[in-house]
Amino acid sequence: MGGNAWWQTGPYQHDLATAFRQAQAAELEQSDHGFEGRAGRTIEELWTDPHWHEYIFTGGTGSVLDFPFMIDAADTDDGPFMRPLTDHEVRAWAPSGQPTHAEWVDALSCERLPYPRRGRGNCTVLYRNGRPTEIGYWGVTAD
Repeated sequence: MGGNAWWQTGPYQHDLATAFRQAQAAELEQSDHGFEGRAGRTIEELWTDPHWHEYIFTGGTGSVLDFPFMIDAADTDDGPFMRPLTDHEVRAWAPSGQPTHAEWVDALSCERLPYPRRGRGNCTVLYRNGRPTEIGYWGVTAD
């Protein structure tokens, strides 16, 4: 199998790692994605479960749940991690450095903004009227 590309948005927080955890909690609350052993467990608890690892690495959820934590934008470690784009990476497809939701979706669909390799995710802050309003997440499952 090859990895499946996905994208979603979550609420904005100045601290991107906090926003990421909030997006994960909201996603986990919304759906178990077919993983029956998640009832009442946090994402941190799930990532300590070897069955969760197998589930993620053989199919995944196609969401922010596929990553144990966020790494620094300059970090080049292999996944599975969520990594925010650097300012330079954002300006390559959004010259203003403040992409809107529409610009982000267009960049993903036109492949000006590439999806990462399998088992990796990226994120960036999205703006409306010059103000940060949400965070765009996108990635590719590890399977």
